[in-house]
Amino acid sequence: MASEVDICNLALSHLGDRATVASLDPPEGSAQAELCARFYPIARDSLLQMHGWNFATKRTTLAQLSTGPTGWAYSYARPQDALDVFDIQMPDTQDYVLETQPYLCETELDGDEVIYTNVQNAVCRYVAHIEDTTKFSPLFVMSLSWHLASMLAGPVIKGDVGSAEAKRCSQMAQFYLAQAAQKDAQQRHVKHHHSASHIVGADRTPCETPWGR
Repeated sequence: MASEVDICNLALSHLGDRATVASLDPPEGSAQAELCARFYPIARDSLLQMHGWNFATKRTTLAQLSTGPTGWAYSYARPQDALDVFDIQMPDTQDYVLETQPYLCETELDGDEVIYTNVQNAVCRYVAHIEDTTKFSPLFVMSLSWHLASMLAGPVIKGDVGSAEAKRCSQMAQFYLAQAAQKDAQQRHVKHHHSASHIVGADRTPCETPWGR
């Protein structure tokens, strides 16, 4: 499977750059390595948020907190490795029928991220922050390499040519993302039931709801 360095070198090759990055942590000293070390985590995490990838989906029973806001029965700590929460389930929900319960994500004044819901012993399904590249599918790797290339194009090539190349790479990233998401979705078949719309106030921070889940 591709490593972080492999993905960065693939991204550079998309730009026609012949440089070879040898290390990201720490960057080995070249300008390309410095740029890859800066932009690779952003490209990876943003791509993870674009779809409910099977390899990045986790499920856990939430840790209940002592208090909750008016209107919600329970308050839970958001999983520390969660990039996006996309389902709150009853504890006895069957795998083949997922019924999403109403929930709200907020950040408290002390900075703690919490999830409010009316479900006791709530189970959370979420997209996790995954760094292990051995978990990535080949199509995800291709999507990520083009997504990273779109970010590197401006700094590496510069000017109008760099802007045009960034646009081209972004289009290629979308092409591979669509294929990767479709292939990923074929790995599961469940019935989704939404009991109510998520409630999000204008002054509140919502959980993202990426497509394709």
